[in-house]
Amino acid sequence: MSVRPLVLLSLAGLLAACGSPPPKPVPAAPVQQQTSKPVNAYEALGPLPASQRELSGTLQGVPKDAEAELALLVIDERGRPQQLLASSRIRGTGQLLPFQLRFNPQVFPLGNRVELRGRASQSGQLILHLPARIITEPTTQALGQLQLFAAP
Repeated sequence: MSVRPLVLLSLAGLLAACGSPPPKPVPAAPVQQQTSKPVNAYEALGPLPASQRELSGTLQGVPKDAEAELALLVIDERGRPQQLLASSRIRGTGQLLPFQLRFNPQVFPLGNRVELRGRASQSGQLILHLPARIITEPTTQALGQLQLFAAP
């Protein structure tokens, strides 16, 4: 058998493959109109996992466009922070500002002092602070409304 008929047959097969109609496009899924309100940062967190606990409440007095920061800290006997357990940053709206601070209860040191501390800054300058609040148990807690005061 010569090579010439084999080459011609291969060339004819290649031309036949290239000459077939292109595959039909897959129809795109219909775009659904968004009927719910936009998801805020806390809705995006989803439900609280069984392995975590949460401190929640609202902050009072945070001006619009100020940045509020909350931190759950282990404090030593001299009042100095030793370990960060959880932190959160929230942009102020000029109204009550809801917060959720999730933490792992397994790293919560029993017998040591744990505090929730907070502050607010605007344009990089500290303007408000939250008096330290002692957290005694690693449980989910609703702290209610927490008032921020003018920074000294």
